Amino acid sequence: MPSHFEQKILPYTPEQMFDLVANVDKYKEFVPWCVGSRINKWEGDKVFFADLVIGYKLFRERFSSKVILERPDSIQIQYLEGPLKHLTNEWRFLREENGYCKIDFSVEFEFNNFVFQSLVNVFFNEVVRRMVTAFEKRALALYGSE
Repeated sequence: MPSHFEQKILPYTPEQMFDLVANVDKYKEFVPWCVGSRINKWEGDKVFFADLVIGYKLFRERFSSKVILERPDSIQIQYLEGPLKHLTNEWRFLREENGYCKIDFSVEFEFNNFVFQSLVNVFFNEVVRRMVTAFEKRALALYGSE
């Protein structure tokens, strides 16, 4: 099962990065291959349910997830429904001494469809890197440089 772990230190606060990642409704504006994103329902102020539609050419798949917020420390994504057999995803936001944010990002998933899984295995790390980089670029657009 493919997995990816990445750490980056960015010149933003954990609160800024947390808010950016938690704002799922905006993903369609900047996340590669995301053609739709929507928060469907909130449970209190720490849990929501969301759908993402990922598309490339004729391929379109909807993913439903439960998102657990621990502001400003972490965001956990629990997969509920879609084309995957398994998905684990977590963002952690750690405050550095200089006020910057160290991001710990981890993802692990497996498709139900063997053909999709085989294709993803070839490009997995590059796809995940592009997605993480999209959040970094979005932070720059929203918050500016240091």
